[in-house]
Amino acid sequence: MTAQDNNVVWHAASIDREQRESLHHHKSAVLWFTGLSASGKSTLAHAVEKELYARGCHSFVLDGDNVRHGLCSDLSFSLEDRHENIRRIGNVAKLFIEAGVIVLTAFISPLRQDRNIARNLMPHGDFLEIFCDAPVEVCEKRDPKGLYQKARDGKIPEFTGISSPYEAPLKPELHLDTGEQPLEESVQAVINLLTERHIIKC
Repeated sequence: MTAQDNNVVWHAASIDREQRESLHHHKSAVLWFTGLSASGKSTLAHAVEKELYARGCHSFVLDGDNVRHGLCSDLSFSLEDRHENIRRIGNVAKLFIEAGVIVLTAFISPLRQDRNIARNLMPHGDFLEIFCDAPVEVCEKRDPKGLYQKARDGKIPEFTGISSPYEAPLKPELHLDTGEQPLEESVQAVINLLTERHIIKC
């Protein structure tokens, strides 16, 4: 059965997004952190979430590895399955913004087309692409999971940045030099973006 079947009908919520945002005292949005493995996506996303929590904001991090333990455990790392991975995450993120939550997604999401599909799921202005820009040489030196070495040894096929492409964002809402910039500065840059967009208050 697909969503186009006559037996599948969208059920309107009794409590809408605006009411939930009013309850939370902030707007909802998707912060889409993208970049190479070990570029700092998850570290930054969780640090931002900690700052948002301290400010009384309702937020949640969808982390690439964690999602692949459940929702996307049936997917490989082929480009086709990466596409499906991002499709699923995009739709989950959309549910979070309907719930009035600031959702932070930390996924390599290597292809622009897939990130644009996720962006187009959201109402205009709700998708904030944050490019965690660290060169592959820096990421490989960090390599906290030893993945780059395994990819170099041919043990991990289709590894982004080594044997599979990464397409950097052309016009992200925020471009961070996570290869050099201290974490605290990157967190503040994200918080500044959220205040500038009137998602949270100063």
